[in-house]
Amino acid sequence: MDWFDPTLYPDEARPAVPVTDEQQIDFLARLCGAWDFGILPRPETIREVRRPTWRRAVEECRMLTSVAYHLLREWHGLPPLAFIGPVPAYVRNDPSLQYV
Repeated sequence: MDWFDPTLYPDEARPAVPVTDEQQIDFLARLCGAWDFGILPRPETIREVRRPTWRRAVEECRMLTSVAYHLLREWHGLPPLAFIGPVPAYVRNDPSLQYV
């Protein structure tokens, strides 16, 4: 399992590879959280979570504050949801923000 990154679980012993919906949702939340803070996933992990078998977990995860989560939704062809993350004050009034 080259795609599975156990370092996303610093709070527990090495978990099993996620197979249930709940485990996949938890993995996605951890993956997106790390990714949003600049910890890039392995290419193998990206390939894995882009597989159709992850679509349901992506839909159910609903990490609306995560930029990485919205990218996963796009990759799975899911309808866009509102991003509810903060917009930094220094770009809030930038006219180019709508194109980002």
